[in-house]
Amino acid sequence: MVPVKVRELACDLMMNPVVLLIDETEEKALPIWVGPFEAQSISLALQGICLERPLTHDLLIGICERLETRLNMIIINDVIDGTYLAELHLWRRNKELVIDARPSDAIALAVRAQAPIYLSDKVAQDFLAINDLLNEEQQQELRKILESGRPGELKKAVH
Repeated sequence: MVPVKVRELACDLMMNPVVLLIDETEEKALPIWVGPFEAQSISLALQGICLERPLTHDLLIGICERLETRLNMIIINDVIDGTYLAELHLWRRNKELVIDARPSDAIALAVRAQAPIYLSDKVAQDFLAINDLLNEEQQQELRKILESGRPGELKKAVH
């Protein structure tokens, strides 16, 4: 398994939301397109914003807490016909529970629970070198952002 982190949410040229998962060396990225509601949920969690009324992902985290269940990790474990699949790995009473999930929901939960995100070796084969993902100007901007520790600026770099 390959550990990754959510670097940022961005939009492609058609304004579709994309989650950029970055490897530990920050040299490779895996873009995963998500729906607008999931993108909003992930974005709010990345910014540490809690709404007065919980979104579905907040509700699920709250239910897990009440049931004394912990999200241990998520694994984006497969890709079939261009669609990624994920698993939630939960711990409850010293027993692991594995639940299938959409990657966007799994990522939204992982960000909230501060749980690690992993790619299976099969999915990690889809990594793109940042050189392949962005043009030269965008690569330079991304490197500046990564070095500065201001990932919120990434949106500007990938347009």
